Amino acid sequence: MRRFFGGSAKPQQPTPTLAEASASVDKRCEALDERIKKLDAELIRYRQQMQRTRPGPAQNGIKQRALKVMKQKKMYEQQRDQLMGQSFNMEQAQMMTQTLQDTVTIVQTMKDAKVAMQKQFKDVKIGDIENLWDDMEDLYETSNEVQDILSRSYGVPEEFDEADLEEELAALGEEDWGQEEASPSYLQAVTSPMGGESPLPAPPVGQGPGASDPYGLPSVPQGELANW
Repeated sequence: MRRFFGGSAKPQQPTPTLAEASASVDKRCEALDERIKKLDAELIRYRQQMQRTRPGPAQNGIKQRALKVMKQKKMYEQQRDQLMGQSFNMEQAQMMTQTLQDTVTIVQTMKDAKVAMQKQFKDVKIGDIENLWDDMEDLYETSNEVQDILSRSYGVPEEFDEADLEEELAALGEEDWGQEEASPSYLQAVTSPMGGESPLPAPPVGQGPGASDPYGLPSVPQGELANW
């Protein structure tokens, strides 16, 4: 029927990527490793049997089976080595492909950045920037002048003669600022019996007006004491 009426074309399977192919080869390598391990265990068992068997037909039969297993093991090892080489080559190709893709992406990104920078600097001129900088510098100088003007003090001369200031400073010690008030007589210095001056006068001892007793208190006449 298909020969006369034709049939629908079989959908074509997508080609596997390098990563998928490498993963498939790695699985095959793992399967071969498992088989090799099993053959190694079988060879160990045959060797132990040969050690326990005397030389003769029985030992030769075990030896032949061991040699057959050895041939299978060598075949599997050869296949595994080939697959590992293929996997390595695919990994290298995958890395190279990824590197090329990254390079293309970087180049395209740089191109896009160049276009964006050209658009941004399209209306920018170096002369305009220099003029703007000069204007900013002039404004800064004008601001400093305004600050100097505003910081001036009213009624204070701007310049002073240092010689006049020194003379005025030297005359400060010679001016008479008024006589000091006289100290009371009881605060005037007196000569102490031990030598030198004493800040307080020695209290009078004895009788009479202004006399005091040995303790420095005013003495009272005897006549007044009799009237108390």
